[in-house]
Amino acid sequence: MKTPKFTYHAPRTVAEALDVLAEHSTDAKVLAGGQSLVPVMAMRLASPAHLVDINRLTDELSALEVDEAGVRIGALVRHARLERDGAAAAAVPLVGQALRHVAHPTIRNRGTTVGSLAHADPSAEMPTVLALLGGQVVARSVRGERTIDAADFFVGPMESCLGYDELAVSAWFPAPEGRFGTAFDEICRRHGDYAMCGAGVVAVLDEAEQYVSLKLSLVSVNDVPEVLDLTEVVRGTVYDDVDHAALGDWVRDRIDPPGDLHASADFRRHLASVLTKRLTLEAAARAATTTEGARA
Repeated sequence: MKTPKFTYHAPRTVAEALDVLAEHSTDAKVLAGGQSLVPVMAMRLASPAHLVDINRLTDELSALEVDEAGVRIGALVRHARLERDGAAAAAVPLVGQALRHVAHPTIRNRGTTVGSLAHADPSAEMPTVLALLGGQVVARSVRGERTIDAADFFVGPMESCLGYDELAVSAWFPAPEGRFGTAFDEICRRHGDYAMCGAGVVAVLDEAEQYVSLKLSLVSVNDVPEVLDLTEVVRGTVYDDVDHAALGDWVRDRIDPPGDLHASADFRRHLASVLTKRLTLEAAARAATTTEGARA
């Protein structure tokens, strides 16, 4: 199908883009990678009267900054660039682990990570990663700039708290503290499809290889990314002595996923249990091979 008619805007600065968004508000959509927006428009599920293409704003929105505290990316950093960045992978391994599951290489070459966050699809990988890490999104408008915690950013399926006149200009993925390990995986009907269920895990151990904390977040299970804290179930126990299958049961009994044509609610609960068992052990084993502050 063809997209509905729209007025195309190609601002040369962020300030100009914000002026366009302020002028047209609810009638405008931002185009960055376009890998989600354009198909939605082609199916007539969205019909913005004004399309604001920010791809010329590379000087202002293409920064990729990495230090020991985490990774900060601008709105025009493509998935593929972030996936291939060795410093980012060392600082926050979960980001790269999840990006490998985002669609196909062609999509990752064009799609943007901040755009995926703004799209707020509960079946997408990067919103789950941002929530699990306790990251942030920076939004800007003619009214000023604000920093939004991940816990407040996602408010519903395909819905963020961004105002109609706001542009998400960057995102921050903090590195977990301490002796940590991470893991991510998902189960799809075909590689590159949206996951029937996916999961990310962050495990932190002490020097005796006992759990300090254990957190998990699931893909395609809730309307918004939800972080499940398993710390009280495992705290103070050597990771190799934990019944990780029981952790899977713990998660299965606490989620209420939707059923659809791709997977029933019960099947999603089963997949969540299987992923929890495998990924919690995998993340903990990675943490056990590091010293505090090292990246697993």
